[in-house]
This record gives sequence, C-alpha cells and structure tokens, in this order.
Amino acid sequence: MLQNHPIGLRTLFLTEMWERMSFYGMRGILVLFMTASLIDGGLAIDAVSASAIYGIYSSSVYLVALLGGWIADRHIGQQNAILYGGLVIMIGHFLLAFTNIETFYLGLIFVVLGTGLLKPNISAIVGGLYEKEQEKKEAGFTIFYMSINIGSVLGFFICGYLGESIGWHYGFGAAGIGMAFGLIQFIFTRKNLGEVGIKPSIELPKNKKKKEIISLYLLSFVFMAILLMGIFGFWTFDPIPIANALTVIIISIAAIYFLYLFIFGNLNEDERKKIILILVLFFGAAFFWSGFDQAGSSFNIFAKEYTDRIVFGWEYPASWLQVLNPILVVILSPFMAYLWIFLGKRMLDPSLPFKFGLGLILMAIGFIFIAIGANVAMQDGLAGARWLLLTYLFHTIGELTLSPIGLAAISNLSPKRYVGQMMGIWFLASSLGAIIAGLLSGQATYEGLNSMPSLFNKVAIISSIAGLVLILISKPLNNWVFKK
Repeated sequence: MLQNHPIGLRTLFLTEMWERMSFYGMRGILVLFMTASLIDGGLAIDAVSASAIYGIYSSSVYLVALLGGWIADRHIGQQNAILYGGLVIMIGHFLLAFTNIETFYLGLIFVVLGTGLLKPNISAIVGGLYEKEQEKKEAGFTIFYMSINIGSVLGFFICGYLGESIGWHYGFGAAGIGMAFGLIQFIFTRKNLGEVGIKPSIELPKNKKKKEIISLYLLSFVFMAILLMGIFGFWTFDPIPIANALTVIIISIAAIYFLYLFIFGNLNEDERKKIILILVLFFGAAFFWSGFDQAGSSFNIFAKEYTDRIVFGWEYPASWLQVLNPILVVILSPFMAYLWIFLGKRMLDPSLPFKFGLGLILMAIGFIFIAIGANVAMQDGLAGARWLLLTYLFHTIGELTLSPIGLAAISNLSPKRYVGQMMGIWFLASSLGAIIAGLLSGQATYEGLNSMPSLFNKVAIISSIAGLVLILISKPLNNWVFKK
C-alpha cells in the first residue's frame, strides 16, 4: 500500500496512529473518570460540570491548533513542532495518570498544548511530501486518514479496558506510553522526511522574530502563573461560566473575521458570494459537531450508567462502544467516495449545502434512536446496546456526508490570498461545535436519565429543521453563488 508513496509517509502514519491512540484512548475515559466516585478512583465531579470541562478541552484543542501552525510557520518549523508537541502530549497523559485534581487540570492543558502543536503540522508535512507528485496526494491523505482510525480503535480498546476495568491511572498511563511509542519512532525515522518542514516557512527579520519570541514567553509565563494560582486554590475554577464565555468568544472571533473580510478584504462580487456560502457551511458544520461530539460525553455516560453491556456473562467497558465510529469510517469511506463519483458522472452530485443538510438529518435520526434507548432505560432500568450502535451508525454516515468535503470546499471557495486564514477559521466551526456539545451534554445529564430523552429529542428536531433549511436553500443558493 505504501510502496509507491514517499517513505516519509510511513513515519507520519505511525506517529499519527500512536498520537490518535493516546488522544482517543484518553478521551474515551475522560468523562467517565471525572464522574466516577472517589471510592472508584474518580474525581466525583457532577455530570454537568464534567461535560463542560470536556467541552472546554475539546474546543481548546482546535483553538490552539491555530497557534501551533503559526509558531511552526514562523519560528520552529513543522518537524520540530511535531517533536515538541508529542513530548508535551506524553507528559500530559502521564500527569493525568496520577488521577488527582491538581495534576488532572495540568495534564489536560499539556495535552491541549501538545496537540495544538502536533496536529496541524503533521498534516501539513503530509501535503509537503507530495509537492512533486501532486497526482498521488489525495491517495496519500487517504492512507494517512487510515492511521487516525486505526489509532482510535487501539485507544478505545486498550485505554478503555485498562481505565475502566483495572484502574484509571493505567488507562491514562497507557495513553502516555502510546504517545511515547509514536515519539520514539518519529525520532529514529525523522530522516525519511528530508527537508520537508524542517525550517520555518516564513523568514522573519531578526528583530521581529525576537519580539515575537519574547511575547510568546511572556504570555506563557502569565498563563502558567494563572494556572498555578488556580491549582493552589487562589481562585476557583467553575467550568460552566467558562464554557459559556468561550462559546461567545468563538462566535465573536468568527463574526469579526467575516465582517473584516466583507469590509476590508477587497472582495469582488464573485468572492463575496463564495464567502457567504462558506459562512452558511460554517454554521452547518458547527451544528453537526455539537451533536456528533456527544459521543465522548452524554453518550458515554449513557453507555456507562444505562446500557446493558453484558455479553456471555462479562461486562465490557462502556468506552468500547465508541469504537464503532472509526471502524465504520474505514468500511464506509470507499462506498461514500464512490457514491459521489457515481452521482457526479450523471450530473446528480448534490451541492455543498445539500450535503451538509443531509448530514444534519442523518445526525437527527441518530438522536431519535438514542432518545428511544433512553426511554427504554427509564422503563426497564437498562437499554440494549443496539440503540447506541444505531446512533453511531447514522452519525458516522452523516460525518462522511459532511466532513470530508468541508476542507476541500474551503480550499476551492476561498480567495487564494485568504486560503490559510480561512482554513484556520474553518477549524473554529469544530471548536464551536465542541464547546456547545459540552453544554448540551450538561443539559442532557443534569437530572440523570430523566433529562436525556427530552434533550435528545430537542436536538433531533433542531437538527432536522436546520438540515431541511439547508436542503431547501441549496439550489437557489448554489445557483446564485455560481451564476455566470
């Protein structure tokens, strides 16, 4: 499979696989650990606060990725960003393995900062490897995408079993060891990458570079001082107001940027129309991720507390149910790719808003199934795992309908001079979705099982309406944007 591709792809494939193993493995047990009782080794945090913390964490990963790309481009290069990022991630997971409240928050912050450095830059190097073989780039990214799903399967199985069945610190420790494997192989095979990403892509004057480095050090010092003061009890961390504030901040950043483009971006009429289409897709994506990211929070709590997980007399870990998503992505991706090609040849390929609307409706169907499962659990005590599995099935099909075309759409629709910035803004949709997901999960779990059916049904209704609106406006919007 890798024979006809640059040898450096093997290095990046294994690095990404182990990093995703650690990331998803930790994510699979994060909310379960926070909500577990002190007797069971957890933090005994209520489900509403735990969901808000999860949302802040997930959202911050995407936000920090913008800074990680900036630092690599201007100061340390993409290869060093991967190396330093992996090291910080590993330290973060080992801090989480101590399973006390002080090291917990510190560990989460380390994982966020490290992921922000590693994640955007490893993808950038993949693209750089194919600079002279553009015709192979799409296939290369497809292979690289497989590493994400293989890693997540490993993480859910290994960290989920160790964390839930043996001890939380074993699960978090396994995530740290996984990242260590990825880091070690990256160090020993880094030479396969050649000169790609070894130096910053932007050459700065020495004075400007020095000022930026000093500013980064000062910001880091202030950030760590505030953090340590919180850890030692000088101020109280309340996740719910912070999550609400972060939601407003993300929306404000997106609104200000789009306004800036329209007012000061020197856009022609064609570019303005395409930016409006991107804005529509931005909110469609945020809607989708706010529902999809329930997998690690409210759905995970439902799996742990209200799902019958006994097979042949053995109760398997709740986090294992999340493994269906990456497995289905691997299985269904070729079929979905063929479907769009098949429809395209017959001039029937749906427009971008239509696909996003369809993705939202598929997500809504998934929420209908989990709402039914919650009602069954209220009547019978526990629900069958099939309700969660059906939910994940429809959510995965929705993901494949919407997600793969998102970045390609941004690349094609953005004015060339703004492509890099628009890619960064596009990640804000995922960040916004993640923080809203945490808040929604809190609403779904604040009364335990009793509050789940109502919230899940509301999400299904709102997603259906949003999806139908996108489908209804897709043809006139598409005709208006691409009118010759």
